Amino acid sequence: MCLAIPGEILHIRDELGSRTAKVKFAGITRDVNLEVLPSAAVGDYVLVHVGVAISKVDPEEARRTYAALEELGLTSELDPEAAAGVADGGGASGGTRPVGPAEGVEPP
Repeated sequence: MCLAIPGEILHIRDELGSRTAKVKFAGITRDVNLEVLPSAAVGDYVLVHVGVAISKVDPEEARRTYAALEELGLTSELDPEAAAGVADGGGASGGTRPVGPAEGVEPP
């Protein structure tokens, strides 16, 4: 299973010949590669998987996604400082670690 999280592009820059953006996710920011989305612009919402923006998303869809994550108690998963005992692996994707289903939520 793959997980992509929506984020808002705050700033775009050229980093060693590659378009890179500062993207905001639920109060934190990460560097994201924009090479797959050459038309992405500041203010756009994009779905990000493993540090790469893979598609644009409607701002309302991004809000609904965050509301669902909040309702499930998973927004702290987006902020490594808020997730107790989780070390930030750094890099564009913020590190990786296994994430299981939310407590009390049965998988489909």
